[in-house]
Amino acid sequence: MSDRLTPVSRRVFIQRLRRMGFDGPYSGGRHEFMLRDDRRLILPNPHRSVVDASLLARLLRQAGISREDWQRYE
Repeated sequence: MSDRLTPVSRRVFIQRLRRMGFDGPYSGGRHEFMLRDDRRLILPNPHRSVVDASLLARLLRQAGISREDWQRYE
């Protein structure tokens, strides 16, 4: 398993976040968001169907998820 992040579809991104304990997505103004404990993660807009590796890295950092944990839920 590589340490490198690869692009993922928005649908798969949300599914993995749910498996990791996030609830949602919920509507909220311009962007949907997901919740876990006291953390609120803003999701990219749905018109972009793929979350590229650089955006994925930023979202995981905001969510408090390590790359190892992310890859464990593949």
